[in-house]
Amino acid sequence: MPAHVDSSYILKRPLLSEKSTYALNEQNRYAFVVDARATKTEIKAAVEKAYKVRVEGVNTITTKQKARRTKFGVQGIPAIKKAVIKIHKDDKIELM
Repeated sequence: MPAHVDSSYILKRPLLSEKSTYALNEQNRYAFVVDARATKTEIKAAVEKAYKVRVEGVNTITTKQKARRTKFGVQGIPAIKKAVIKIHKDDKIELM
């Protein structure tokens, strides 16, 4: 992705689950669903620009596409890319 891409195209939505909420409260880590083509450097820049925080680290996880059988046949669950962002201990992101 080019460097001039807006951060709203890279960060799709925050990922709120039991595990990510624990990491948010205890370890100052935030989870986001991001664009599959985004690199760690682009994700870091997008979070810093969107939320005005200092990012210390970015870990990414790409899930595989899965098939789910329903009464209408087999439907695919798309592959997604997740990013876990560690921010500076003095910074905070207000998600809600």
